[in-house]
Amino acid sequence: MDTVLSLSATAGPLLAGWSLHACLLRRRARRARFDPLTALPGRDLFTHCARRDLRARGAVVVMVDLDGFKDVNDTRGHAAGDAVLASAGARLQKWADWHAGTAGRLGGDEFAATALIPDPRNLAPELEALHAALRRPVPFRGYELLVGASIGAYATPFGPPDLGVALRRADEAMYAAKRSSGGWEVAYGPVPEITTTNGRRAGRPGTAPRTGGPR
Repeated sequence: MDTVLSLSATAGPLLAGWSLHACLLRRRARRARFDPLTALPGRDLFTHCARRDLRARGAVVVMVDLDGFKDVNDTRGHAAGDAVLASAGARLQKWADWHAGTAGRLGGDEFAATALIPDPRNLAPELEALHAALRRPVPFRGYELLVGASIGAYATPFGPPDLGVALRRADEAMYAAKRSSGGWEVAYGPVPEITTTNGRRAGRPGTAPRTGGPR
C-alpha cells in the first residue's frame, strides 16, 4: 500500500509536467501557424489552405497591401498601426468567409486571400466591396485612423493554376493598382508581365487610394 501511494505521489507531478509541456507545445504550434496579431493563418498555413481552395472552379486569388500604413505608424505609433492591421485582417477574413475562401497575413501590411466567385461578372463588384471595407476608418483612442488599400486579383477561369503563379499574377495586379494610386486591378492568364526574382516582384512603392478596374 505504501508503495502504491509512493508511486502515485511521484507520478502526479510528472503527469502534470507532461500535460503542461504538451499544452505549451500546442500553443507554440498554433503561434507558428497563425499570426498572433490578426489571428489569421500565417504564410505556411495560408499556402496549404490556398492550394486546397484553388481546386474549386471560379477560385480567385487576392493580394492586399495597405496604403498609408507607414504614416499611421509614424504619426500615431505602433499601437495604432497594430489596430489598423487587426482591423484589416478581420475585414478581409469576413470577405473571404463570405466567399468560401481563406484569408492570411503574409507579413507586414501584406495580406492574401482566396475566394470562390464562379460568375466573372460578380468579380468587379466584389472587389469594389472589399476595397470599400478596407478603407473604412479604424476607431482608435478617440481618433479615426484612415488608410487605403491596393488590391490585386488573379482570376482562374481555366482550372486550378499553380499557387505560385496565381500569387505572382495577383501581386503584379496589386502593384499596378498602386501605380495608379490604389484601388483594385485584375490579372488574367498565367504569363507574368513583370520581371521577378525568386518568384517575387521587387519593390512596392505606396501611394494614395483610387478605384481601379480590370487589366
